[in-house]
Amino acid sequence: MKKAGFGLLIFVTLAALGAPWLAPNAPDRSFPDRLYAPPGGYAYEQRLVNRLERQFEDDVSQPVSLQWFTDGRLVTVPEADGGPLLLLGADAFGRDTFSRLLYGARASLALALVATVIALLLGALIGGAAGFAGGLVDEVLSRFTDFVLVLPAIYVALALRAVMPLVLPPATVFALLTLIFALVGWPIVARGMRAIIASEREREYVAAGLALGATRWRLLSRHLLPAATGYLAVQATLLLPAFILAEATLSYVGLGFPDSVPTWGTMLQDAANMSLVAEAPWMLAPAAAIFLVVLGVNLVVQRDPDVHTSLF
Repeated sequence: MKKAGFGLLIFVTLAALGAPWLAPNAPDRSFPDRLYAPPGGYAYEQRLVNRLERQFEDDVSQPVSLQWFTDGRLVTVPEADGGPLLLLGADAFGRDTFSRLLYGARASLALALVATVIALLLGALIGGAAGFAGGLVDEVLSRFTDFVLVLPAIYVALALRAVMPLVLPPATVFALLTLIFALVGWPIVARGMRAIIASEREREYVAAGLALGATRWRLLSRHLLPAATGYLAVQATLLLPAFILAEATLSYVGLGFPDSVPTWGTMLQDAANMSLVAEAPWMLAPAAAIFLVVLGVNLVVQRDPDVHTSLF
């Protein structure tokens, strides 16, 4: 099952990296006559029959010609040739859902990955310092870690984001959400790191290193922290999907990226109207993508005996 999990994660990652080549259309391009259009455009030209009832049908008298490896894209159908090609239909603004899904994977996964790395670094340094120093330093850092840890993370993230201006440039939103997620994620890492380092510092090789004149920083950075790499790897696989879900939650409630930036969270805003989802189930594509990532991560770590802690 671990191979299946790795396969899912590799598939999603490659799809995100190849978004400019795999996406048939630009993610921000709107097709006015394709609002909530179903998947189509790959065999026959899709025509709007009833705008009010959002009815579409294929014009079998107008077959389309798929254009491969043109304009830097794997496959596309220009409007002049009966396009656009909508592999997963269109959203409320007539934008290609499949293209936005691919570009949204880049933003959502990149945000979660950067936040995970920062949370791991902060947690490893703070937890490592507490476990190795002991005494008053350990007491102060441990109590601070416990204080942050007991706070409901998702509500803290919502509160921190809500006090900021709602309208911000996408790059600022990315940096802000990364910082917020890292701040609420590091205590989980620090708590486990403190226990591991406190146990490792009692081993003979640490006493031998000190006797030979090795500095505490050298022992911590070269020997003790590497001893916890397995724990950090498991925590990374737990934090990554948690941060993906957190970004989706914040964007869904309007506190994340603006709608013009394709992310899995902003795409799910259109799925809030369940009556429309019943008519256009392809709007739930980002939810399926999030499910695949979370499933892949859980398949990868399912046999690990480390503590499984849910952040959000």
